[in-house]
Amino acid sequence: MSAIRHPGAEVAVLFPAEGRRLALREEARLGLTSTPKELPPKWFYDRRGSELFEAITRLPEYYLTRAERSILERRADEIADLTDATTLIELGAGTSDKTRLLLDALAPRRFVPFDVSEETLRSSVPRLASRYPALEITAVVGDFDLPLPPLPQGEPRLLAFLGSTIGNLTPARRARFLEDVASSLGEGDWFLLGADLVKSPERLVAAYDDAAGVTREFNLNVLRVLNRELGGDFDLGAFEHVARWNAEAEWMEIFVRSRRRQTVRLEALELELEFGAEELMRTEISAKFHLRRLAAELEAAGLRVERRWTDGAGEFAVLLAGA
Repeated sequence: MSAIRHPGAEVAVLFPAEGRRLALREEARLGLTSTPKELPPKWFYDRRGSELFEAITRLPEYYLTRAERSILERRADEIADLTDATTLIELGAGTSDKTRLLLDALAPRRFVPFDVSEETLRSSVPRLASRYPALEITAVVGDFDLPLPPLPQGEPRLLAFLGSTIGNLTPARRARFLEDVASSLGEGDWFLLGADLVKSPERLVAAYDDAAGVTREFNLNVLRVLNRELGGDFDLGAFEHVARWNAEAEWMEIFVRSRRRQTVRLEALELELEFGAEELMRTEISAKFHLRRLAAELEAAGLRVERRWTDGAGEFAVLLAGA
């Protein structure tokens, strides 16, 4: 593990650039040669992808961030009183924008933002250090698809996983992740989970296919990543963004669709890919939840659900569970 210090903060790299490149090569080869083709959503998040996602969170159609923020604004003090946590750990932290509500309420001694994007953390950590000069910040570049690394010990901890990022996991992977969380926490520790709830397909599709086309640019950004990192020759104009509600699985499915029959080459993989006209490549799922069923999943993993909150419209939920 390497680390680079900032004034009042540190960035620890568990997923270095070379490891990231190797993971991308392996996952791209596996996913792009499968039928149907697919890629994990983590490859959206280079610097441009992270900026586009931040723009998405401000779109009028994308209710998720506003709904979750409204819950945290109302409940952050209650969360602080219930947990008495002095270490806050956030998985999939991004810029940690909403998390500042928790930092302000908890006033913890230590904050550990954990994210797959080294660029995003190196940008956000100095701003956090400036805003919270007394806070010990250790940012971790890592992949929560892998087993979680050892977490800081010795004091009450709150592990936060916000933004309904858990919806990107299939049910089997979600169960393994929750079991990993439960085994990583000890007595007196807590898990805070934000999750989007099932609602009308029209509302959901609009959130993932906005009128301004920002989500389209975010989705197609994964092709830019493949072009840059793997020597690809994807023509972005030859693909389009597709967002669909899968009623049976109760998740949104995001695809890029080939506009025509074409061949794409990835030099780094010595791989040629054939795309048929209208062929879909899945880039993301975003599962939506029923509150009672999600609470049962946490309980099955060994996490004791203590509180469940929703926003005023009942569209989004935040759950607090003890270890």
